[in-house]
Order: sequence, then C-alpha cells, then structure tokens
Amino acid sequence: MNRKEQLVLASASPRRRAFLKSLGFRFRIVPPELNETPNRGERPAHYARRLSEDKAAEVAARIRGPAVIIAADTIVVQGRRILQKPRGRADAGRMLEALSGRWHAVISGLCVARAAGGRVVRRRSRTVRTAVEFKRLTREEIAGYIATGEPMDKAGAYAIQGVGSFMIRAIRGSYTNVVGLPVAELVDILEQDFGLVLHPRGLKASASRSRAGSRGGRTAGAR
Repeated sequence: MNRKEQLVLASASPRRRAFLKSLGFRFRIVPPELNETPNRGERPAHYARRLSEDKAAEVAARIRGPAVIIAADTIVVQGRRILQKPRGRADAGRMLEALSGRWHAVISGLCVARAAGGRVVRRRSRTVRTAVEFKRLTREEIAGYIATGEPMDKAGAYAIQGVGSFMIRAIRGSYTNVVGLPVAELVDILEQDFGLVLHPRGLKASASRSRAGSRGGRTAGAR
C-alpha cells in the first residue's frame, strides 16, 4: 500500500484488534455505525457477508483520504437460527443449553475494501465457516460459566479463547474465525487481491506490484 493509504479496522472488537497487532499491522480503528438486524428471511451466511460489506462502505463514507478497510462480522448459528449476544443471564443460559452436546457453526463475513473519495472503489469479500462441537454441559457448569460474566457480550454466549474453552470438544476449520477474524483468509485477500504482503513492520506492496507500478507510472499497490 502506498504511503498515503491508511489501514483501517472497521470494528471495536478487542479480539480483532489483537489479531492485527500480532501481525505487525499499523492501523486506526473506526467502528461502524449501522443497524445490524438481519433482513427478513435472510440466510445466516448471506447476512454475515452483507454486514461486513455494509460496515466497510459505512466507514469508507466517513473517513478522509485513501484507505484499505478491513471489516468483519461473526455470528453463531444453530441450524438457521442466529444466536446473537444474550439479552441477559437467562437468555445466555438458554443458548448454552441449546448448544450443549451438539455441533453448531460459526460464520464470519470478511470484507477488505479500498476506499477513496468517501466511497469503496475496490472490494473483495468472502464467507468463512467453522464447525464447533460442545461437550454436554451440566446445569452447574452453565451457571458457573454465566457467573464469570464472559458470555454476556459474546455471540452465542461463549468465548472459545476464554473460560469458555472448557466447553469445546472439537472444531473443524479456522480457530481464529471462531474468535472473530479469519486471519488466514484475510492475509490471502490482502496478498492475492490487493498486492500487499506481510512484513516484519506490517504491510507493504509486493515486489512484483511495485515494479509494475513503476513501469506504469502508478503508485505501488494502488488500483
């Protein structure tokens, strides 16, 4: 990415922020401001992907200067039912009872967008799905977990990276996706679609894109 472009995380999630920091990215945080209610009859995977795209577009409209925006939305799904953040302790208990001893899906919509002039000029998005199996939970385990307070701001009422790890019997697919950001898929998009590669100091344009930019008189990494 060129020097004028900023990397923006369209999320206030501390988990997503931690992932980007661990990769050495330098970025600013601009939380999106939009209605996250699913449309009537909307399938979960479509909802997650649409919402990630909507987040990127909403943030693009509010920031100044060129930017590469990373946006994501992660949902917990049982069948076709989307399990949002619990409305209270009783709601958290019902979710955990429903997940107990069963498999469910964690789906993330991931969008990377290049923004200029307050609008998206290039966008790549995808959906990532991970299957998660819970052990059978006792009433005491559910009550004890809820008492920690951890479930209350988590979709599906649990955090795989926290105390909730004791409930996880198995996963099939991306672990980071369950935490909230499919990191391998994010890096694929940055490298394959935006010409950006990981570097000890963050992101930089790939050598091939830099040479192409020099020959064509364009800024490396810009499209």
